Amino acid sequence: MKAFRFGLERVLDWRRMELDQAEMAFKQQSAALAEIDRQRIEMEAADLRTQAEVRAWKPVSGGDLAALEACRVETQKRQERLQASRAESEKELAGRWKAMMAARRRLRLLERLKERRLSEWRAARDRELEDQAAESYLAKAVISHQSSVKNGSRPD
Repeated sequence: MKAFRFGLERVLDWRRMELDQAEMAFKQQSAALAEIDRQRIEMEAADLRTQAEVRAWKPVSGGDLAALEACRVETQKRQERLQASRAESEKELAGRWKAMMAARRRLRLLERLKERRLSEWRAARDRELEDQAAESYLAKAVISHQSSVKNGSRPD
């Protein structure tokens, strides 16, 4: 019997590569989202430090408070831009998650098909081996019978 060969092996390899790429894209987008969160936290911490420093000054002038308010307003604008960027990044991450899951399903489908065909091939191989063994046994029995008839002994 011929060795097992899966006709869709190249497609299976391509699906594996497709999944690898989808996983990499998902990880990159996850990292981008984490970077946005890191920037947001860093910005909030810097804003709190600035406010605490200005409030610790003795005396605090009106100009200092006006500058602090301008800084707070600018920080708020940057926070809003970061939040919009985060929302877009989350949306992109969800799309990449779906693409990764779809690639995983397509790969798994081909892997199951390969497993099923391999199982069928093994069953056919086992049947063929059993048939060959049975034929060999029968051939040996016939030869033994013919030999005993030739020698004049009676078979049991």
